[in-house]
Amino acid sequence: MDQRKEKIMITKKIGIIGCGNMGGAILYGALKSGVLPKENAYVYDLNPAMMKKARGWGVNLAKDDEDVCKNSDIVLLAVKPQNAAEALAQCKDALDGKAMMSIVAGVTVERLRAMINGSLRILRIMPNTPAMVFEGAFALCSDNDFSEEELQEAQQIYSSIGVVELVPEVLIDAVCGLSGGGPAYAAMFIEAMADGGVKQGLPRATAYRLAAQTCLGTAKMILEMDIHPGQLKDMVTSPGGTTIEGCEALEKGGMRAAVMECINAGTEKSRRL
Repeated sequence: MDQRKEKIMITKKIGIIGCGNMGGAILYGALKSGVLPKENAYVYDLNPAMMKKARGWGVNLAKDDEDVCKNSDIVLLAVKPQNAAEALAQCKDALDGKAMMSIVAGVTVERLRAMINGSLRILRIMPNTPAMVFEGAFALCSDNDFSEEELQEAQQIYSSIGVVELVPEVLIDAVCGLSGGGPAYAAMFIEAMADGGVKQGLPRATAYRLAAQTCLGTAKMILEMDIHPGQLKDMVTSPGGTTIEGCEALEKGGMRAAVMECINAGTEKSRRL
């Protein structure tokens, strides 16, 4: 069942430290969905190109990380793992008493607290890039110390641009392996499907559109009609038909085992970060 809720504009001021691919996707999605007023958003990124992009969205541009924190009620930390300590050090004491959402892969809440001056409330999140088109998948740590109001506002941001699941922090690495890297794996599958179509004579553009739409529609059926993937597969595979021949080829190629190992590899890498 589709879990997205009715969109309600949030009232707190949101700061974004790092407006790259993921931070930018979340900000853009929240702005376009109408959940976050642009005047309530404060952004800082070391990259001038990212700041120029944010300026085009009409948000407030902060002069540095500390300035973001001073002007915000809830801060989104959206930097690369290797840059987290430096970014948080630049916040100085401005995070004390604030709430912070972290999408920094592989960095636990315990490690984040050790990088920060003062005390604050932390909500760790694992997002993915389809947030840019309002189809993101977000895992929010259920074991957090946000206030009830802060958690509701955070959920409102992410549910407006995708699906939200609450999971304990111990499972966040598995989420990273599954939905964090999932868009890349799905894109590879779509590309492979299109290659197969091209091999059989379809024009490249047509093959990409058919493959991408097929994956999109299948995902929507599973989510919105609450259909088990196996049930959907059985709906398409007629006895002695063409689809069961394709399914057999995938099984012979070890697709299931390869995908499971793919998720395992991504999860283990996240644990090592």
